[in-house]
Amino acid sequence: MSPFDVAIGPHRLPGQLCLPPDPRGLILFAHGSGSSRFSPRNQFVAEAFQRGAFATLLFDLLHENEAEDRHNVFDIGLLGSRVVEAIDWTQKDDRTFALPLGLFGASTGAAAALSAAATRKNIVGAVVSRGGRPDLAEPWLDAVRAPTLLIVGGDDGQVLALNRAARRQLRCPSKLTVIPGASHLFEEAGALEAALTDAMGWFEAHLQARNIVFDSREAAGRLLASALLRRAPSRPLVFALPRGGAAVAAEIARALDAPLDLILSRKIGAPRQPELALGAAVDGDQPEIVLNHDIVAAYGVGRAEIERLASRQFAEIERRRDLYLGAAPPISAQGRSAILVDDGIATGASMEAAIHALKRRGPQKIILAVPVAAREAAVRLGGLVDETIALLTPETFFGIGEFYRDFHQLEDEEVITLMKSFAAKRSAAGD
Repeated sequence: MSPFDVAIGPHRLPGQLCLPPDPRGLILFAHGSGSSRFSPRNQFVAEAFQRGAFATLLFDLLHENEAEDRHNVFDIGLLGSRVVEAIDWTQKDDRTFALPLGLFGASTGAAAALSAAATRKNIVGAVVSRGGRPDLAEPWLDAVRAPTLLIVGGDDGQVLALNRAARRQLRCPSKLTVIPGASHLFEEAGALEAALTDAMGWFEAHLQARNIVFDSREAAGRLLASALLRRAPSRPLVFALPRGGAAVAAEIARALDAPLDLILSRKIGAPRQPELALGAAVDGDQPEIVLNHDIVAAYGVGRAEIERLASRQFAEIERRRDLYLGAAPPISAQGRSAILVDDGIATGASMEAAIHALKRRGPQKIILAVPVAAREAAVRLGGLVDETIALLTPETFFGIGEFYRDFHQLEDEEVITLMKSFAAKRSAAGD
């Protein structure tokens, strides 16, 4: 599999991200002094993890000019801060944020990994040190919470003694494994493979699936933006389903420097069960009702009742259009890439109606982009668009709000403020 070249954190540290199909976790490498992401030993280890279905991230903790200063190579505080940068980067990239995270360190990199694990204890799931110097992380050792495996060569006597002393300071679950006959670099036949077997077992045992919750709609929007920036859609336009979708879409539109418009669609709730969607009402040149025929048939709701229920939603759509957009005409998507955004999809009734409405605007391509979607709905709606980006598609789905720490109901004033901030771009797009 081909790695992706990435630039990590504020220091733009060069790295390689490799993603096998359906990775069970992400292993972030903290290499030691004099090593780099291109080291044959690091590449050999990374490929072994990839064969075990782990994603890997190799990166250089120092730029070339920084590494020329030997003081930097042994500055664990500096190196640990760079590992923290990499950890934070993984939480902002749509490809890696949901993966349980392990740190693999060697030599001084092991100390850097342990200091970073102490700093980001709620993110790091496990640490493995191979021939490492955990003693250099002494100020941070008692704060490490991630289960830690120390692997040392049996012939590396001084480092073995330092590892034993460091392990006594750890307060987390830990283990010391000695590879008989191995020296510091594990260059002996079979030594590195034996160390990797133990490391793989440790990560398999301790990297557990995480319950992913977005901090806010804005945070989710930034993750979606990272996915869309890589795809570089042609002349993009961003369309939101208000109200919640507007906060997500605004982050995407800012990142793509694109206009933001609204698709006004409202769920039609079943009689006496308003949370159950009979279908949706959608605004446009030709307002229409899109039905969930299975639900309609199951509840025996007649056409007259559906139209009565829909009339309320059309009235609310009209109110919102006047409030949010005023006299501004809809943006034509003719020949452009249209990105359709909401804060999540449960049944998909409103989104399906929005897709139908957006198709009437003539886009070259429709990309459906949401932070979270019920798996069945994501599959169904994916057949109606050109591309789907759903960061999470859980099988068990009770409601969109369970995937957000802050899921406050957006007020009309918040949507109005967002749309005003894009008024100039909307106007230019309509010219």
